[in-house]
Amino acid sequence: MEIKVEADSNHHEEQKLPLLKNITLPEMERRNMIQKAISQTFQSTAHLANLLPTGSVLAFQFLSPIFTNGGNCDSVSRSMTAGLVTLCGLSCFLLSFTDSFKDKNGNICYGFATIRGLWVIDGSATIPPEFAEKYRLRFIDFMHAFMSILVFAAVALFDQNVVNCFYPTPSDETQEMLTALPVGIGVICSMLFVVFPTQRHGIGFPLTGN
Repeated sequence: MEIKVEADSNHHEEQKLPLLKNITLPEMERRNMIQKAISQTFQSTAHLANLLPTGSVLAFQFLSPIFTNGGNCDSVSRSMTAGLVTLCGLSCFLLSFTDSFKDKNGNICYGFATIRGLWVIDGSATIPPEFAEKYRLRFIDFMHAFMSILVFAAVALFDQNVVNCFYPTPSDETQEMLTALPVGIGVICSMLFVVFPTQRHGIGFPLTGN
């Protein structure tokens, strides 16, 4: 009788172990896949920041810890942080309409795109009329400017000082939104930038003039 009991108990344990494996492994694999996908999306969003004006991003990253007081904001620092985010976002928007070209001496000149062509900022050089069409303001420039604001918003949401400043004790729904929103922006803007690549090499962008 004792031998039968031990055999039965061993038989039950052998039946339980495969069931536990079948339950835990798929869940662990699914979580690992989700975490890997989120990590890759964060990396792609970080790479998208290269499409933003370098000066605007550096200014935001440098001033953010100061303006937010390390994430411990009062009413004054919260207003200053909101102003910083607004100004840097506006800078990303406006600088999306800048472009560059090389003059006869090989110097790179910058200007703003207009309906008639490129308005050179310092006025030291002019563009030949046959090349003016290349630098005209187009609808896709507004699309890139709008996407630049979205990408900068994702960069701002990655900054924990800014998030803690505006949402010191977020609810579960708010925390989910703050986590998912930058990921969604990264995915959408990645596709749009691939489908509609920018042709401009403006002020503060990594690419040099033609």
